[in-house]
Amino acid sequence: MDSIALQRSWDRVTKHGHAVPLYFYSHVFVSHPEVRSMFPLSMSGQRDKFVSALGRVVSHVDQIEQDATFLAHLGRDHRKYAVITEHYNAVGASLFATLKHFLGDDWTEELAADWAEAYQVIARIMVEAADTSTESTPDWWEADVVSVERKMMDLTLVRVQPRRELAYVPGQSLSMEIPERPRLWRYFSPANAPREDGSIDLHVQKIDGGQVSSALVRSLKVGDEVKLGAPVGDRLTRKPQDPTDLLMVAGGTGLAPLRAVLEQIDREWQRYGAAPRVHLLHGVRMPWHLYDRPLLRDLARSRPWFDYTEVVSDDTSYPGTRGKVGTHAARQHLGGRTAMVCGGPQMVAHTLEQLTAAGMAPEDIKYEHFYYAAGSENSAEAALSRSGDNK
Repeated sequence: MDSIALQRSWDRVTKHGHAVPLYFYSHVFVSHPEVRSMFPLSMSGQRDKFVSALGRVVSHVDQIEQDATFLAHLGRDHRKYAVITEHYNAVGASLFATLKHFLGDDWTEELAADWAEAYQVIARIMVEAADTSTESTPDWWEADVVSVERKMMDLTLVRVQPRRELAYVPGQSLSMEIPERPRLWRYFSPANAPREDGSIDLHVQKIDGGQVSSALVRSLKVGDEVKLGAPVGDRLTRKPQDPTDLLMVAGGTGLAPLRAVLEQIDREWQRYGAAPRVHLLHGVRMPWHLYDRPLLRDLARSRPWFDYTEVVSDDTSYPGTRGKVGTHAARQHLGGRTAMVCGGPQMVAHTLEQLTAAGMAPEDIKYEHFYYAAGSENSAEAALSRSGDNK
């Protein structure tokens, strides 16, 4: 399997822009009309995201084989769509028809064989993970909305109560479907470590034009029923009682998963009297976006192991630390630390560039590989952009 040929061929296809997802979905729905009900009524926004993710993942299969954990999570998570093995065949056939259409004479027998081998790897990992989880977990979890707090004009804090146990690790993400937007699932990161009562806090930033975030902030209310998908991701998690010092860098509501990890560490400190040193930098555009300031400042005053820095980028009158949060993160002492970075794609990319330029080893920087593409990295990390997932 020639991974370079896979990547180059997908790059050539993507140059055709929106015509690619349009052709792909037309082929899927004409060939297999029974799958249309699995997709939202409005396909705007869905088209580009899904096809981009699919092509990126398959064309970078050599990297995915080295760490298939996220793909296995994704396979389990896709059970919420009632995906079965035959659906992978349908999607694969339409993907190949799309490649043939846009590559023309470049769609050779050899290249087709490479794509077939790559797609088989992806489908196998996802199907096996889904099959092995069917006996122990549901396809999705019903949950009740027990609290809705409009924290800012464009940010809402939501607490949901799953009706059955939903086990996750601090730093993971969950997909959610709300009543107003059926079949439009979006990923959110729990902002708390698992509790005895099972309740989960979510930080929802309203995105202009975002179908789900806008409806959630505007309409979600206490008593509503939502659906939650299986937890995914492990790059922003840590092992219990890991003594490694941490540099946490958050942009906006990218704070949520890092706050969950902080809560995990604080519980360990209260129980065992030991904790790693943790420095959290929270970057926002304007000072009123520092929505968790009281809690984090109180934690910094009361915990000897925790430091907290607020960074504001767009308010020139702000008397505190100003600029890009990644720039200030790179000025910290980096030796012996692991960095955890979470936020929008541009913020993450900039922070990674700054940290590596300051001498931090790439293996010491943790961020969701499938959410971001940093700098010129040619990897599968752009497959599931969190900015799209939170719309």
